[in-house]
Amino acid sequence: MNITALLKRVIAYGAILAGVVAIVGAVAGLLTDGTRGLTSALLGAIFAFVFLAITAVSILAARKVTGDDFLNPAFFIIVLGGWLLKFVVFLVLLILIKDQAWINTVAFFLAIVASVIGSLVIDVVVVARSRMPYVDVKLPGDDDAASNDNRITP
Repeated sequence: MNITALLKRVIAYGAILAGVVAIVGAVAGLLTDGTRGLTSALLGAIFAFVFLAITAVSILAARKVTGDDFLNPAFFIIVLGGWLLKFVVFLVLLILIKDQAWINTVAFFLAIVASVIGSLVIDVVVVARSRMPYVDVKLPGDDDAASNDNRITP
């Protein structure tokens, strides 16, 4: 599995996770605090998915810009810039909505925490199942396997 397929799988599983958290959180929020709890849980799930996707998209964009050269400084600038953007936007959004009357901070917080923990689990599971090689080397005999010229005959 290549890195692009891996990141696409992370995004797909993240969308499924955000949907599950949105449904469970919306029901729990609706039962505990009415529409205020419902909208807070939905907003928390949406925030978590958007921020998960920003990381994956920044890595995909960095790969495209640098031509898969992970040691290129532009790769690090793009990925770290995405993380910094995500952090700043998250803080600004939290500051803007923390004192709003229409938000239940507990439902919002729990939805974000559930989504973040779930996305970490998704990252671990997807990477562990990816079967990606650690190194790209040719072992002795790899070139010989294609041709039969080096066979020892009695």
